[in-house]
Amino acid sequence: VQLQASGGGLVQAGGSLTVSCAASGTIFSINNMGWYRQAPGEQRVLVALLRGDNSTRYSDSVKGRFTISRDSAKTAVYLQMSSLKPEDTAVYYCNMALQKRPGDVLGAYWGKGTLVTVSS
Repeated sequence: VQLQASGGGLVQAGGSLTVSCAASGTIFSINNMGWYRQAPGEQRVLVALLRGDNSTRYSDSVKGRFTISRDSAKTAVYLQMSSLKPEDTAVYYCNMALQKRPGDVLGAYWGKGTLVTVSS
């Protein structure tokens, strides 16, 4: 299983950007999908979570500005970011909890990360 993240880049404060993450390989089902970020010198933290029941959870710092969604095939997850701030600058990582085969325990898989830089 591979998660390929894309869409990062340089954007001015107040701007918008969407990052994407697509899963490929042997996958039976995907449960939770999420985006985390890690700023220089800091720990990786949860930004947004999309659960299997379609409920969502956002960190307080991005609530109202970021939106997590997935495609109809449920193999890709997106993070739409608006009203970006310099403090949103970080490497963004996607995460999926999935089963490779029926009956498997859910495993956590990570993408390699995509850098988002917000200039002031």
